[in-house]
Parts: sequence; C-alpha cells; structure tokens
Amino acid sequence: MSLDMHLATLQQKHAAIEAQLEAAHLSPATEDVEIRDLKRRKLALKDEIERLRSGSTH
Repeated sequence: MSLDMHLATLQQKHAAIEAQLEAAHLSPATEDVEIRDLKRRKLALKDEIERLRSGSTH
C-alpha cells in the first residue's frame, strides 16, 4: 500500500470515529468510558497521520 493510500485510509477511519463521537454525544445512553475510548482511538489515528506526514517512523 502506498503512503498516500495509507494516509487516506487513516483519515477515513479518523472521520468515522469523529462521526461516532458526535453521535455518542447526542445519545444520553452513551457511557463516558465509550466516549473516552473513541477519543483515544481518534487521537492515536491523528498522531499516526502526523508521524507519517512528517516522515518520522518513531
């Protein structure tokens, strides 16, 4: 998989998690732990995207 394709896939996953977070905030039945998990996953994807864009492999 090329770097551009990998970045596009990560960005799609990031956007999907953002949509899940928005839906979770609107649903009163959503547990705080679920929202926290979504935020962590979103941040991990963002960090990976930034590392790939900067050329760093660490």
